[in-house]
Amino acid sequence: MPIEFVCKIKFAEEDEKQKSKQDGDKESLIEESCTPPAKDLAGFANSCSLHGINHIFVSGRLGIRQTLWALAFLTSLALFLYQAAKCAISYLEHPHVTALNEEATPEMVFPAVTICNINRFRFSALTDADIYHLANLTGLPPKNRDGHKPTDLMYPAPDMQDIFNRTGHQLEEMLMSCNFSGQNCSVEDFSVVYTRYGKCYTFNGNKTTSKKTKQGGMGNGLEIMLDIQQDEYLPIWRETNETSLEAGIRVQIHSQDEPPYIHQLGFGVSPGFQTFVSCQEQRLTYLPQPWGNCRSTSREKFPGYDTYSISACRLLCETNEVMRVCNCRMVHMPGTADICPPSKINCVDKALAQLQKNSGDICPCETPCNLTRYGKELSMVKIPSKGSARYLSRKYDKSEDYIRDNFLVLDIFFEALNYETIEQKKAYDVAGLLGDIGGQMGLFIGASILTVLEILDYIYELIKHRLQRLLRPQKEEKKNTQPATTVATVGLEEMKAKEPNDTTRSHPEGAYANTILPNHHVPHPLPHPLPHPLPHPHPHPHPLSHPLPPPHQHRPGHHGVFEDFAC
Repeated sequence: MPIEFVCKIKFAEEDEKQKSKQDGDKESLIEESCTPPAKDLAGFANSCSLHGINHIFVSGRLGIRQTLWALAFLTSLALFLYQAAKCAISYLEHPHVTALNEEATPEMVFPAVTICNINRFRFSALTDADIYHLANLTGLPPKNRDGHKPTDLMYPAPDMQDIFNRTGHQLEEMLMSCNFSGQNCSVEDFSVVYTRYGKCYTFNGNKTTSKKTKQGGMGNGLEIMLDIQQDEYLPIWRETNETSLEAGIRVQIHSQDEPPYIHQLGFGVSPGFQTFVSCQEQRLTYLPQPWGNCRSTSREKFPGYDTYSISACRLLCETNEVMRVCNCRMVHMPGTADICPPSKINCVDKALAQLQKNSGDICPCETPCNLTRYGKELSMVKIPSKGSARYLSRKYDKSEDYIRDNFLVLDIFFEALNYETIEQKKAYDVAGLLGDIGGQMGLFIGASILTVLEILDYIYELIKHRLQRLLRPQKEEKKNTQPATTVATVGLEEMKAKEPNDTTRSHPEGAYANTILPNHHVPHPLPHPLPHPLPHPHPHPHPLSHPLPPPHQHRPGHHGVFEDFAC
C-alpha cells in the first residue's frame, strides 16, 4: 500500500546554487516577456511613416543603394528646413494686406460740418480796449485818430473768451437760408466751437442726436446760403502772423467722434459761387502692433474728448507745449487753464513752431484702429446769375454788388448710400504658417505631426529600455539575498514482501541536524486496509493515529533522488 510523506528538505550547497540559478533564469524570462523590447533602428525605420528612412536603415552591410537614399533624404530634409525657415521669417515680419470693399446701406449718418469765417473779429464789434489789447494780433491802430490816451493804458486785463465770443461773426447774421434733406434748418441746429479761426459753428456735431439721410445725390444733404460780411473784415495796416488776405469761409467735414482741426484739414469756399461737395464715407480699420501701428480707441481718453482721434491728439500736444512754455492756453485748446492774452502771442507762436518741427519726436500721434473719414469731390458754379441778382437784392435788401461779393451757397451731400471699407488684414497668420510648413514637410520628407509623434515615441521607448536594464541588476541582488527552502512530497510505492537479498538503506541517528524535522500533513482515511505492516526507516516507528491519504504514483527508479532528507 503506497504512503505519502510531506517533508521540508534542505538541499546541499551545490543543489541550492543550481536551483537558485534556474529560478533566476525563469524569472528573468518572465520579466523580459512582459516588458516590450525597444525597437531597433531598422525595425523603427520599417514601421515609421517618414519617407525614405526604410531604405537607409536596413539590416546588413551599408551599400551604394543605401548611400544614395541617404543623400536624397538629407537633401530633401535640407530643402524642407530652408523653406520652413523662410516661412518662419516671413511670419515674424508680420506683413499685412489692405482689402477694399463697398457696401450699400438704406440710410447713413450725415457727417459733422464745421464752418468758420476766415475773418476772426468784426471790426464794428471791437472797442478801443479790444483794439488796444489785440494790437499784437490785428496790428490795428486805435479808432481815435489822436491815438490812445494815457488813461487808456489803465484798461483791465482782457477776457479773451468774451472777446472771441462777442466780436466773432454771428451765425444769426451770416445764415441766409438752411435746408437739410428737403426740410428747413436754423441756427439751433448748429453748435458753437472755437478753432484757430476764432468762433466757428458745427452742424450735426452731437453724436447722440445725429441726423441721417435716406437718399443720395444733390438736394438730399445740407444746403446753406451764407453772407460772409466782407464789410466787417479788419483793415490791414501791417502784417502779423494772424493776418488773412483772403475772403470766404473754411469748411471741414468730419465725424462726430473727432474735434475740428480746420486750420489744417479744412477747405475754402469762395463767395460768388455755389460749391457742390460730393462725399463718400470711408471706414478704415487698421491693425495694432506688431502688424501695424494703430491705437485702440478703447484705451485711455484725452482730457476734454470722449474718443481718441488724431485731431484730439494734436490739440492736446499743442496744449501741453504752450502750457509748458507760456503757462497758458489758446481759446480753442482743451482744459481749464487761463487763456493766453495777446501779449503772449509771440510766445505761443514760437512754441507751436518748435512743436511742428519736432512733433514726431515730442508727441507722436498714432492712427486710431477704427477711423471714419470722408472723401470729397468739389465743383462750383458762379452765383448770382444776372437774372437772380435782382431777385436776391430785393429779397435780402442788399445791393447786387454786395450779393456778388459776399453771398455763397454750400451744398454737401452723399454721392450714394454706400460706404467704402478699407481694412488691413494679416497677410500671414498662424494658420497659414502651419499650412505652409505642413505642405513643405509633406512634399520633401512625407512627414506629418503624427510622424513627429512616432519619433518621440521611439525615443521614449529607447530611454525606458535603457533605464530598465540599468535597474535590473539591483533587483537580482535583492532576490539572491532571500533564503531558499523547498517543500517536497515524497511518495513511497507499495512494497512487496521482503526478499532475502533486499536491504533497506537507513541512516544512523544523529546523522542530520536537529533543525531538520519532519513535516506531516493531516492524515486522511485510506481507501482500503493495509495488507501487512511496513517497516519504518527509523528504529522508533512513528505512530499513525489516522489513516493515510491515497499515494502519488511515481515512476520506478526514483527512489535514490532524495537520499539526504529526514522525515
